[in-house]
Amino acid sequence: MTILQEAAHAATQAGAEGAHGAAFHPVLPWAILALPLLGFVINGIVAIIAARRALPVLPPVGDPYWDAHHDEHAHAPAHQPALAMAGAAPSEQEGMDHGTRPSPVDAAHDVHPHGHDVHGHDAHGHDAHDDHGHAHGPKPWTHTLPSIVAPGVMLLAFALAVVNFLKMQGAHEFAATELFTWIPAGTLNVTAGLLLDPLSIVMTLIITGVGSLIHIFSVGYMKEDPGYPRYMAYLNLFVFFMLVLVLGSSYPLMFVGWEGVGLASYLLIGFWFSERANAAAGMKAFIANRVGDFGFLMAMFLLFAHLGTLDFAGVSAAAPKEFVYGGAVATLVCLFFFLGATGKSAQIPLYIWLPDAMAGPTPVSALIHAATMVTAGVYLVVRSSVLFTLAPAASLVVAIIGALTAIFAASIGLKQWDIKKVLAYSTVSQLGFMFAAVGMGAYVAGVFHLMTHAFFKACLFLGSGAVIHAMHAALHHTHNPADAQDMRNMGGLRKYLPVTFITMGIATLAIAGVPPFAGFFSKDEIIGAAWLGAEGASPLSRAELFGISGATWMGFIGGTLSIAAFMTAFYMGRLMIYTFFGRFRGGETEERHLHEGDWTLSLPLVVLAALSLLGGFLNVEEEVPIVGLFNFDGEGGALHRWLHPVIAGSEEVVRANLQNIPEAHHAAWPIILAIVIGLGGLATAFVLLGKKVLGNAETEPSYRNGMERTLYNKWWIDEFYDRAVLGPVRASARFLASFDRHVIDGLVDFAGRTSQALGLVFGRLQTGQTNTYAFVLVLGVLLLLGAFAL
Repeated sequence: MTILQEAAHAATQAGAEGAHGAAFHPVLPWAILALPLLGFVINGIVAIIAARRALPVLPPVGDPYWDAHHDEHAHAPAHQPALAMAGAAPSEQEGMDHGTRPSPVDAAHDVHPHGHDVHGHDAHGHDAHDDHGHAHGPKPWTHTLPSIVAPGVMLLAFALAVVNFLKMQGAHEFAATELFTWIPAGTLNVTAGLLLDPLSIVMTLIITGVGSLIHIFSVGYMKEDPGYPRYMAYLNLFVFFMLVLVLGSSYPLMFVGWEGVGLASYLLIGFWFSERANAAAGMKAFIANRVGDFGFLMAMFLLFAHLGTLDFAGVSAAAPKEFVYGGAVATLVCLFFFLGATGKSAQIPLYIWLPDAMAGPTPVSALIHAATMVTAGVYLVVRSSVLFTLAPAASLVVAIIGALTAIFAASIGLKQWDIKKVLAYSTVSQLGFMFAAVGMGAYVAGVFHLMTHAFFKACLFLGSGAVIHAMHAALHHTHNPADAQDMRNMGGLRKYLPVTFITMGIATLAIAGVPPFAGFFSKDEIIGAAWLGAEGASPLSRAELFGISGATWMGFIGGTLSIAAFMTAFYMGRLMIYTFFGRFRGGETEERHLHEGDWTLSLPLVVLAALSLLGGFLNVEEEVPIVGLFNFDGEGGALHRWLHPVIAGSEEVVRANLQNIPEAHHAAWPIILAIVIGLGGLATAFVLLGKKVLGNAETEPSYRNGMERTLYNKWWIDEFYDRAVLGPVRASARFLASFDRHVIDGLVDFAGRTSQALGLVFGRLQTGQTNTYAFVLVLGVLLLLGAFAL
């Protein structure tokens, strides 16, 4: 039976079994993983074939026929395949369809041989590859096949996830599906199992659903890139590992996905690796995540040492019995897990890699920032909710770091000119909101914001990609070297990109927290949880950290998040004003070439904008004033009910260890405050910046002094890391290398040479002459006797 037949059968039976509250039996869970992996294999093979066909044919050694008929090729222009032998960038090689004709991409290179240089490509400028769409003509099959395979496997995986979601309705038992025994070693027995429960299916729907839209967008955005098959293979590989991360039934299997997405992000961020800055950005992400991985490993070691199991179900069952509430072991485990989460989800102090990840193609940024990797840390905390509930001090640390990250990153976003960097720091800030939520024990609120953020942030990143695509197309016509990502070179684009303008406008209203857009409901729930905790209506209100009560800390968190929310609305309003309003600042000639992209670019934007508008209605809290007014279907709090089986264990921990927690009384003022903050931030941006006459990047220099310059330079944190961490590490590396070269190698060489010299000396004694040996023997006996005589 094929996968589609299985899916159709399950869809027919959807809900029938669950209506009776039976155990959930997943439909082909392995296929959800296998499909992206299949796409990676197929696209990987295609990428290898494309690369091999791009290589020049090597001349046979000493073949007179070749020499006679190929002399003219020795004088071929620099852009001919022979250049590949001289070390040309692999991406350039792959575009060559040797034996038939150069690819359209390379034709574009030929027509505009200075295209890469005149555009001033830097770490982000490589989106200029999108601009190569000016080349027309049929594509080789190595470019058309990935356009079908990569989105196709994603859509099939999404369909399977939907079928399992429907079949899960009403079910209350969720057991892991064991595939095979993975690590049988003494008392450690880890099986490779997949767990589809309410939490993992939500994550799977987000990953495959939003991921499918990003794959479709990539078809239009990257189709002219020489490394297109390789790019699609990497995308499929990234999604495969992300699905392993969320579907694995144990911490070790989650760690496999954890490391896998790190590898795939390294490959995607450094996709245009021929430029040093891009390769460095990939390495930065890889190394920063390794620091966090140390924490993940230590947490697993502690869990196994104290509980003897690493399965999610086993840990959740054993931890309340073995760990003391607020005890040292539970606190240490959670702090180590959070260290891992800070690396993967870009929290202070390991957030530094995420803004540099803009070096990758824009759809990659959308995939990493919106739907997958950066949310892994939030998923880890929610999956470990029993452990974090047992460790209130560690939970407060998570919430405080999240709040500080939210306001810190938002402040940097206020003064960035690069459109993608604004969105990158926005991602770091919104992740801070999510960690503040899960740290305060509002696990559903954290997952809710993770979901709505996936909708509007993917829309914003893909919208920025559409803007950059149009800007490069316009600048390319005149060989204008202006930076296509600098908002100072934009302006007035709403006339030429109406679909992008409307969809990004909806997403902006969502992230700003304006009702009834999605971000209003999820962000309000997080800030509301902080205010309720400040009033004592939270288990963490009674905890203490550094001698300060949890209620005080949660009041601090509520205030910090409120200011961060205002900053968010302001910098998003600034982005929209500088990009879509006013006059176009890129030149009159270039303005005539601005246009919207094809349907592959527009369709994902429309779908994501619709989700940004409607996504918040999935979890309207009917008991909350004002928010409850949007409960049109009378089924408020759907996500709370859906995720209850996952967080029920943490509620049991609270009931067993804490009593008499005041019941939460929802007030209207926090909701009114949230609305005022969202609308006030946008209004402030339009009042202060709407009528400001802005020049382009040449006439409007960056900030030269004061706080503006500090924010533009990201609080000088990268420079601080360079001097405080990287400098000493480099100096230590140089010292150790010198010590190894001169001392260790010297000792080894000395031992070798000494042995060699001794061998030469003693070797000369082996003459093979019997009379010599007899003389030495007699001499030795005489010396021995003489010694005794003395």
